[in-house]
Amino acid sequence: MFGLMGKKKGMTQIFDGDGNIVPVTVLEVGPCMVVQKKSPEKDGYAAVQLGFQEKKASRATKPYRGHFEKKKLPIFQTLKEVRVENVSDFQEGQTFTVECFQAGDIIDVTGQSKGRGFQGVMKRHGKHGGPDSHGSDFHRGTGSIGMRAWPGRVLKNMRLPGRMGNDKVTTQKLLVVKVEKENNLMLVKGAVPGFRNADVFVFQRGKSFPKTVKETKQEDDNAAGSAEQGK
Repeated sequence: MFGLMGKKKGMTQIFDGDGNIVPVTVLEVGPCMVVQKKSPEKDGYAAVQLGFQEKKASRATKPYRGHFEKKKLPIFQTLKEVRVENVSDFQEGQTFTVECFQAGDIIDVTGQSKGRGFQGVMKRHGKHGGPDSHGSDFHRGTGSIGMRAWPGRVLKNMRLPGRMGNDKVTTQKLLVVKVEKENNLMLVKGAVPGFRNADVFVFQRGKSFPKTVKETKQEDDNAAGSAEQGK
């Protein structure tokens, strides 16, 4: 799986080639830097730790600053691990940007949904409620939640009032409409979870990190060899 961190900037609309309006969400994706490598020999699994959005050293605790300073890397506000097949293909300080995605890709976006607080059954579960007039005293209440004689308890999965929202949500199979490499922006068709400027994780299943260290070094060696043969 390949993925990068980003922020939800908001929603807008654009026009496609046929003149149809397409609702899109603007995401600021990357740049993300490899901060740490996790190896199966030492940690039991293979992963890379990515950092997103630099922060001032004065706003970080001393142990948190030491995690970056001993590697001579900038201090990042958000860290996230991504599983990889081979950590030897990466090196600390390597950076990935929104250029890793392109228009036409199908991606998934994970974010924290908006918190709605404590809500009733009508807003939380879409129940109809009671009549609004003719002397009724049942309007937006919960109503019956079980039988008195048997089984004499509230059944499982009964839809009741409670906290709504503020959950980790993943929206799947979103189409990438446009990628603006200059501003690290990506336009995704449809809506994604989270409020404006909320942190999101954009990933693509079945795709690995492009341009690994080994592949990049091999391409450079091949280019250098071709140049020498041309001389």
